[in-house]
Amino acid sequence: MVHLETKCVSSLEKVFPDEELKAAPYTGGTALKAETFSFQVAYRNNGELLPELKVMVESEISEAIEFHSVGVVPSELPSYHDHDSNVLRTTPGLYPDPLYPEKDRVVAGLPNQWRALWFSVNIPEDETSGVYPIHVIFRSGNDVLARETFHLEILDARLPDQQLIHTEWFHADCLAVHYDVPVFSKDHWKLIDTYLQNAVAHGVNMILTPLFTPPLDTEIGAERPTVQLIDVEKKGSSYSFDFSNLRKWIEIAQEKGIVYFEFSHFFTQWGAKHAPKIIAVENGQKKVIFGWETEAAGIEYKTFLSQFLPELITFIKEHNLVENVYFHVSDEPDRDNLFAYKEASKFIHSYLSDYPVIDALSDYDYYKKGIVKQPIPASDHINTFLEQEVPDLWTYYCCKQYKKVSNRFFNFPSARNRIIGFQLYKFNIKGFLHWGYNFWFSKLSREHINPFLNTDAGHGFPSGDAFLVYPGENGPINSIRIKVFYEALQDLRALQLLETYLGKEQVIELIENSLEEPLTFEQVPLKSSWLINKRNEINQRIVEEAARNQSTVKIDR
Repeated sequence: MVHLETKCVSSLEKVFPDEELKAAPYTGGTALKAETFSFQVAYRNNGELLPELKVMVESEISEAIEFHSVGVVPSELPSYHDHDSNVLRTTPGLYPDPLYPEKDRVVAGLPNQWRALWFSVNIPEDETSGVYPIHVIFRSGNDVLARETFHLEILDARLPDQQLIHTEWFHADCLAVHYDVPVFSKDHWKLIDTYLQNAVAHGVNMILTPLFTPPLDTEIGAERPTVQLIDVEKKGSSYSFDFSNLRKWIEIAQEKGIVYFEFSHFFTQWGAKHAPKIIAVENGQKKVIFGWETEAAGIEYKTFLSQFLPELITFIKEHNLVENVYFHVSDEPDRDNLFAYKEASKFIHSYLSDYPVIDALSDYDYYKKGIVKQPIPASDHINTFLEQEVPDLWTYYCCKQYKKVSNRFFNFPSARNRIIGFQLYKFNIKGFLHWGYNFWFSKLSREHINPFLNTDAGHGFPSGDAFLVYPGENGPINSIRIKVFYEALQDLRALQLLETYLGKEQVIELIENSLEEPLTFEQVPLKSSWLINKRNEINQRIVEEAARNQSTVKIDR
């Protein structure tokens, strides 16, 4: 006897196969035009195994709907030992995360396990407003086993374009290693193209660009695979540079929709003490000319940069990139690295004073002393920067931001991922940086890992920190986390649209009118229902104000 239990739930629920589904039913929502709206249908087969469960979608807007099966992957390190209380669970086990495209719209009905389907509605900007029922039907053979209906109301307003600068560090070497293709071969470029397209579709508009192999997450004395876009030839103390691969990288990225380029760091991570690995042809042979043995302040590396940077600036100007490029000195320096970073930064600025130099750091002294003009503080260290009214402020988070603040670990509620959109809006954040779009290595890049089996970088970081996408056969498999973060970016855009009607102060008042305390980066609503209801309230207010504004215009005429 087959009995299929189903329930519509929001995109902010995580459906675990081994626990009872307590989520409230969610059968209707609102969205703006040019938005991607998501919901889930959870199902449990309370009978014998159904290896082929047919899923059908019926709707007037069916062409705009795609669905994926929410897969589960193992986590051995869901969280650190001293986590806060805003987590779903802390036990190791199987966590819902990858979104598998379903061939022939067939899923398995596993006995006594809750599973979920993820539905995304990509609403065209010219779609007719109105309420659209979306029927999801489960069949086995000719029998209809269950049916769920979600009512999506498309409102008569268009979501504006994204203003936030957003980068998720793109690891070209991980693509080459996982797919076993030579770096910058035809197959590698195809993968770069495909993964870039997916990143842009989820709100990424800045790309980490490896002029030289990025000196990131690398064990001291070791090296990551070479992904160097600049070909270098060395003759004595003179260097010549070929920018052909950089030109190709930029052309592909711009074609996909990338607007900004952050050039990889000129000095090693956590201190700016050494040069990155740089390969050059010397006397007809390729060799490493700089790396861990190269002192950052040494005359040899400075001589190299003094020849390279002017040519890079010429390239930037010739390709009309002056307003679209950002530079890095060294990632995440701390107080002990102040002198080394200051010297490296001073040298870089002697050539790049007209360009923004950004770095992830959390010590306010770097900004106070003028060493960094564009800091990117971590979200749990941003308060000092906000209090000092640092202009054009960015923020980031990584594995260390796991108490009180937003993040996207496997064991965090999805609401804790999505709330970042409201925070970015309230505090006028210009850019958001994260280090892991596709980091498929273990911690410090010691070895390549299979991200479907190893989700914590070899017990290096809590699951969910190191990557947002999984490597599919021909391209990326997205995660729940990248979809929810994109919802956060859409929330931000909706708030910015409402601000054009009400002004900033009234929008913040609308956000906080149901909160006991003002919204901060550490004081956030804990319930997903707050986010869903608040976004619906924002949507309705946009439509009301747009209609009122249109009526006023007609009267004025």
